[in-house]
Amino acid sequence: MPAETRPPDGGTVPGHDADALLGRTARGDERAFELLYDVAAAPVHGLARRVVRDPAMAEEVTQEVMIEVWRSAARYDPGRGGAMAWILTIAHRRAVDRVRREQAAGEREARTVHPGAGGAHDPVGERVEARLEHERVRRCLGTLTRLQRESVTLAYYGGHSYREVAALVGAPPNTVRTRMRDGIIRLRDCLGVER
Repeated sequence: MPAETRPPDGGTVPGHDADALLGRTARGDERAFELLYDVAAAPVHGLARRVVRDPAMAEEVTQEVMIEVWRSAARYDPGRGGAMAWILTIAHRRAVDRVRREQAAGEREARTVHPGAGGAHDPVGERVEARLEHERVRRCLGTLTRLQRESVTLAYYGGHSYREVAALVGAPPNTVRTRMRDGIIRLRDCLGVER
């Protein structure tokens, strides 16, 4: 006896499983597709909702997926996995495509509104720029006194509070605060940062 599949309303579709329903759908059986829709729509919508986040967009993706299932049911190969896995793979692909389209549209809109902003992405240039910036910071840290450099490094790179830095360097918190303030002023001047 074929397995029963539980549709989203909690009932069952007696004597039918998604694989059998998809096979019948591939042969043009509209009633089988209706039953398959009842079985698959909720999981497809849940997956789409997790990927796209927007409820209305998830509804649209669900409809697109189910239309694609109807149109391409004949391409389903049971030897490569179950019907629900096949349907959810389509759903995931559609949802990711939708997110990418929305992001691309947002980027196009941003370029239209701010034409000079966000030129071509140049990862090599960005890495070189970041490395040069690190070298500038390292060079400027070298201009600080040993106590200033130690305090600034512990606070900003180590994530320690004034009190923690004071305990680590064995100095009163007010002294550490003064060292850090003076050190940061020297760093700003060295880096050419506007105050």
